[in-house]
Amino acid sequence: MTTEPAERKAAITGIGQSEVGRRLGRGDLDLTVEACLDAIDDAGLTRDDIDGLATYPGAGLGTSGFAGPGTPEVQDALRLRLNWHDGGSEGAAQMRAVVAACFAVAAGAARHVLVYRTVTESTSQGVGGRKGIGGDGDGSGGSGGMPRFSGFLQWSLPFGAVSAVNWIALVAQRRVHEFGLTREQLASVAINARRNAELNPRAVYRDPMSLEDYLSARMISSPLCLFDCDAPCDGSTAIVVSHVDHVPESRHPACHVNAVGTALWGRPSWDQFDDMTTMAARDAAASMWRRTELKPRDVDVAELYDGFSILTLVWLEALGFCERGESGAFVEGGSTIALNGPLPVNTAGGQLSGGRLHGFGLIHEACLQLRGGAAQRQVAHRPEVAVVANGGGPLAGSMLLTRGIG
Repeated sequence: MTTEPAERKAAITGIGQSEVGRRLGRGDLDLTVEACLDAIDDAGLTRDDIDGLATYPGAGLGTSGFAGPGTPEVQDALRLRLNWHDGGSEGAAQMRAVVAACFAVAAGAARHVLVYRTVTESTSQGVGGRKGIGGDGDGSGGSGGMPRFSGFLQWSLPFGAVSAVNWIALVAQRRVHEFGLTREQLASVAINARRNAELNPRAVYRDPMSLEDYLSARMISSPLCLFDCDAPCDGSTAIVVSHVDHVPESRHPACHVNAVGTALWGRPSWDQFDDMTTMAARDAAASMWRRTELKPRDVDVAELYDGFSILTLVWLEALGFCERGESGAFVEGGSTIALNGPLPVNTAGGQLSGGRLHGFGLIHEACLQLRGGAAQRQVAHRPEVAVVANGGGPLAGSMLLTRGIG
């Protein structure tokens, strides 16, 4: 590489997280402020030091409880004076907001950018079942008729495919057909997540899970059962992205951003991607490796998106930890991806058991592992390199973090 990637001028100097749980009944701004103040304090900064703000996906997007408060609301609540802010949108999935913050810092538009992601999906869900995109589980919209949708949704919702689990199940079924993926192999991802969540006091689900428990769970969208789906929750996660020249002054060892990946070379489609076994993870991972001298063998811990268990398998292959079609065998039995295995995966329980913090919980955990601050679930040989992957389907982003001195 002749020119150092711009993202290497950025480092994560602070991390914060609010209370996390099911149906907390707290407002999204309340949770966001808690996480943001925690992250600012963790970085050894004050609100006066924060001059940038970013979030994903932006206020008003998605179903109830999905988006969290917008940047103007948070800016006002924290009384920030901003030189740069980004209200969020689609792009490289949840990673988009972090990547934007890195490039803003590198360009000199801001020095310390506060990035947050907040969900209150569990409280918004109420006491009923998890709702589909159309408004409820049967796609009726809950108001006597189906609302109008354009694009992909106009062809899927009328036929009952009202949730991402239906669309991602197509990826899983293709892998069953093409690679012989088994439910026992999928179970290894879910059971590993639950085993790690047992050591995470903030995890939503901490009761032990056996293979029998997994196989007897109700089917949601074949071959994905209940335990293949992430757990809706309430919570907020925040990080502070700073210019690297601030690192010597940071309160904790900083996590340096080594490389990011945001490429999308295929069609931005859930059902018309050129290779349904890979989707956008393939492109994001490949573009990340082009921006670094590091190799998959250098990674010590992997925090991989698990909105559904199949996505973790997709990311393992896309990131080069195993060959295409071999991720089922790679995770089978769980020893390879265990805390004491050669590639610890989703060390806080991921989203399957830790709770659906929509990718930002994975960034938070990667930083804890690199710092050596993950308590009981700390990987024994303190990691030096971590990879974080966010997103599934047609949107994806990935990032390599390296441990700072300290």
